[in-house]
Amino acid sequence: TGTRFMYALYFLLVTVICVIMMSPTVDEALKEHIPFYSELCEKLNVGENCQTLVGYSAVYKMCFGMACFFLFFALFTIRVNNSTGCRAAIHNGFWLIKFIVLVLCCTGAFFIPEQETFLQVWRYVGAGGGFLFLLIQLMLLIEFAHRWNTNWSSGVKHNRFWYAALAFVTLMLFTAAVGAVVFLWLFYTHNEACLLNKVFLCINGSLCLIVSMLAISPCIQKLQPKSGLLQPGVISVYVMYLTFSAFSSKPKETLEIDGRNQTVCVFEFSESESERKIVTGIGTVILFACVLYSCLTSTTKRSSAALRVYRHSEPESERARCCFCLGDDTDEFDEEKTGSGQNVMYDERERTIYSYSYFHFVFFLGSLYVMMTATNWFHYDGHKIEKLLDGSESVFWIKMASSWVCLLLYMGTLIAPMLCPKRFEA
Repeated sequence: TGTRFMYALYFLLVTVICVIMMSPTVDEALKEHIPFYSELCEKLNVGENCQTLVGYSAVYKMCFGMACFFLFFALFTIRVNNSTGCRAAIHNGFWLIKFIVLVLCCTGAFFIPEQETFLQVWRYVGAGGGFLFLLIQLMLLIEFAHRWNTNWSSGVKHNRFWYAALAFVTLMLFTAAVGAVVFLWLFYTHNEACLLNKVFLCINGSLCLIVSMLAISPCIQKLQPKSGLLQPGVISVYVMYLTFSAFSSKPKETLEIDGRNQTVCVFEFSESESERKIVTGIGTVILFACVLYSCLTSTTKRSSAALRVYRHSEPESERARCCFCLGDDTDEFDEEKTGSGQNVMYDERERTIYSYSYFHFVFFLGSLYVMMTATNWFHYDGHKIEKLLDGSESVFWIKMASSWVCLLLYMGTLIAPMLCPKRFEA
């Protein structure tokens, strides 16, 4: 846990620097409060007012350095099976040296020749890695929904409270999903405009209904007795969130009403600029916190197994818990008493509890996703972090595609046992 926390700290540090680099507000504050700012920038040879250190190109270079750092360790730790070797020792220690290496990687990226060619090629590499990271996020969401339902269902036979909790949460999820459909139809559609919004809202709403009916169909229940409405409820809420996010990211449409051009299919949160900044700030923090959470949770034993083609059966003795997400990898830790009475934990004495190489590879993909998100994907020119949640045409299509992929992946987990029953046998 300490090792993963340290790598997460490195990741978070570079992410914060990238956010600062994309923020004109921070840039203006630095100019105002740092004496001799322009002279300092010229002495450091980073352009007038440190232009080399701000904007999308600077974020690309910082994330290139971080991605190289994690990719190197992903290759370096391949086939590390226990914590007794020298490679495992390097993975679990030498934090100051690794921090210096990370700084050198990020700094060295600013001295790459042929900057324009590098930025163009790296943009498409980042897009590919970002899409793959999105796919991992969606698969983890599906596993989260499956595990939630399995854990609480296991408590039903011992205590009817879990049945009531399961029913209540399921009802709340579908209420939220239906409410989201109504909200989106009222505020993001119009009789004479926003045709795409109407079509996609109908498609996503229909697909959510289909997967919900499929989850409780007799043919699915026969092979997956614990399949219920909780999983499609979670998926439906997330799909509606992606749909809302996509509609919010779409360029605004105008319509002539009563002789005046008016913006339609937009829900204005507030007219106050300060409140807009607060909403954007909170949204940005939540977004990058979710990225960090995905990087960390994708390396637990259960989540790693979920990303394979098959899924192991759940243990019969699983205990229902409200906080079922916690305690993934602690089940198989070995404890040994020392002479002084202190408990020493040897959790990786015989084998590692997570794949070191896969852990670094997920952080590598997370670096690319942060790079593309912070620079607004393919609409990077003139973008600033304060407009992160405003989106663009490319962000609109990425989020809509993510909602469809999420639904197809979940539908696949329902149908796959019917198509390949031997592979899914316990």
